[in-house]
Amino acid sequence: MDLKLKDKVVLVTGGTGGIGTAIVKAYLAEGAKVAFSSTSQAKIDALLPTLEGDVAGFVADMNREEDIRDFVENAKAKFGTIDIVVPNAGYEGKAHPVQDMTLELFQQTYMLNVFSVMLLMKYAAPTLIEKKSGAVVVVASAAAYEPTAGNSAYVSSKYAVAGLTKCVAMELGPNGIHVNYVCPGPVDTPMMLRIEKDFFGDSMTHEEAMAMLAGTYAMDKRYAKPEEVANAVLYLSSEVSAHTAGMGMHVDSKVSAPN
Repeated sequence: MDLKLKDKVVLVTGGTGGIGTAIVKAYLAEGAKVAFSSTSQAKIDALLPTLEGDVAGFVADMNREEDIRDFVENAKAKFGTIDIVVPNAGYEGKAHPVQDMTLELFQQTYMLNVFSVMLLMKYAAPTLIEKKSGAVVVVASAAAYEPTAGNSAYVSSKYAVAGLTKCVAMELGPNGIHVNYVCPGPVDTPMMLRIEKDFFGDSMTHEEAMAMLAGTYAMDKRYAKPEEVANAVLYLSSEVSAHTAGMGMHVDSKVSAPN
């Protein structure tokens, strides 16, 4: 199936992370042009030689509005336009019961998981509206549907970004822009290893943690691969899914009751 992504200009935040790199590579394989952000020039320099295609990396801190604005402007200056926006950068937060939670941690988690997504949409939307076409795909989380005790900052931020995405889908839809989000369960990335350590410490091995967290899946009892998340992002950003808006696509094999 031709997803019609050739020569589309794609913005990806967090492009040097596990899921982000898979998304960047997947778009390049489809012939798209990709601008990605990272917090580190060293990470950009390490990744670029492994990529094939029309691609550029920009240092940008998604915790800073001016960096987000500059990333959008620099990407547009490099490639001339914007077609697809993928807010991917995220933060897992820290596990604490509510009595031990701090405002600082909540703010830190929400800044990257919610506010940076809103700001990226804010600065990219005028170009998409002018073109009357395009797509936004937010990398959210299955946590947008599944509360977890002790993880209120992260989980509530993903509930929030799901609501944000649905609202923006209604706002931009009349301009021919389809906006959706993907909801991965646990993904085999360094972030997931940090989450395991945060929740279980040294009480479980990686294999034991995966068996517990993915043990109820209908299919393989494993974490998702970054490439599987990337494939879902590509589908939701393509013309093939242009009649889909405000949807959260699960990327795991857990069968859940309707929400």
